Amino acid sequence: MNISQAPHGINLVVETEGTVYIGRLGKPDGDRTRLHHAVIFEVPDGQSPEELIRYTAKYGVPVEHEHLLFETTGIKRIRKLGDVPKA
Repeated sequence: MNISQAPHGINLVVETEGTVYIGRLGKPDGDRTRLHHAVIFEVPDGQSPEELIRYTAKYGVPVEHEHLLFETTGIKRIRKLGDVPKA
């Protein structure tokens, strides 16, 4: 799935190089996309973000940003938060 194919209003996990965005998908704005009730995780080089992502899937998004606009270039992976294993 790419960001333009994702259904509006679902919680997504968007992974880029070194950063993970998790939040409810809003409207696109050119080369940027809006997330609502979102969090940003910075991932150190060489570490996997999977533990943080699974923790968030299990316990919910620790909202840091009511509205967040981010660049869609450089996206490596997109998943529905509901599809992430909660273990």
